[in-house]
Amino acid sequence: MSSLLKLRKNIDQVDRQIISLLNERAELATQVACLKKKKRIDIFSPERESIILRKIRKLSKGFLKDTDIEIIFREIISVCRALRVTLNVSYLGGQGTFTHLAAIKKFGKSTNFVSCGSIRDVFVTVEKGDADYGVVPVENSIEGAINYTLDMFLESNLKICSEVFLNISHSLLRIDNESELIKIYSNPQVFPQCRRWLTHQYPKAQLIPTSTTARAAIQAKEDKTSACIGNKMLAALYGLNEINSHIENSSSNVTRFLVVSAKDSLVSGKDKTSIVFSIKDKVGALYDALYFFKKSGINLTKIESRPSRGKLWQYCYFADFQGHHKEDKIAKALGDRKSTRLNSSHTDISRMPSSA
Repeated sequence: MSSLLKLRKNIDQVDRQIISLLNERAELATQVACLKKKKRIDIFSPERESIILRKIRKLSKGFLKDTDIEIIFREIISVCRALRVTLNVSYLGGQGTFTHLAAIKKFGKSTNFVSCGSIRDVFVTVEKGDADYGVVPVENSIEGAINYTLDMFLESNLKICSEVFLNISHSLLRIDNESELIKIYSNPQVFPQCRRWLTHQYPKAQLIPTSTTARAAIQAKEDKTSACIGNKMLAALYGLNEINSHIENSSSNVTRFLVVSAKDSLVSGKDKTSIVFSIKDKVGALYDALYFFKKSGINLTKIESRPSRGKLWQYCYFADFQGHHKEDKIAKALGDRKSTRLNSSHTDISRMPSSA
């Protein structure tokens, strides 16, 4: 037997073992789902999935990268979950948008994804129960916070149960490259991320904002003198051609997405909490608020201010810090202060992109 045939025979044997183990895992997952149903526990447990993926990454010592292992197991988890229940997950934009990709990365393809035309619509579908979870962008490593998402937390009671980081790469897409390019469509967050390339290549082109990159692709398809900027997947989905790729200003372009839910999440051991708070208009008020985190031994990782929509020149502050708000130390510290809202998301802090 030739070496090639022998290797193929070995692969076939491994495949049989994989299939057997996958079916065994699916059976166990179904049993877990039945027990959860009896005890009225949610099928989707972001904290449990976070723990599983961390363990899997530690177990992998072979050829596959951590990211490869995570992709494979997220799909396994998604398929096993769908044997008992199919989650409805709303997201901003149509198929092929970056938020759609982030939703797939988090929940796997065995999920019913619901497209929404605006960030508000994502929140509304979850609030009404039309979706179990919603995925929205919250900040980009180059352009900063997406204010509309932050503002929604000032009027919504939804909680953050997880977050997703996605590497962003933009492409110029159009029907063909023969006609003069007059108009370029995209989400308004995208243009600044590609400013240098656009200034050099198409300084006279009209930049037209759209609600989503999927909408931009539809617009570009209707006019040969126009193009859109977005994920290259849009080309296949909307009948366009990829004219230029990797046109973003920086290769370290990462967007953070939040998963929102009507329910709180449990402790996973690698958590982040987001809090919204306001302060009195007096000297040193913000200093006192920030000193509280230091005094309590809480590692503050981000703070962002937004107008409170109440009294003129009053602000609310969004802060992220490490840990879960139900952990004893944090619960005690926060219990001593008045806060507007608490949200926790599960993430592996050690693997966050340094640029985010």
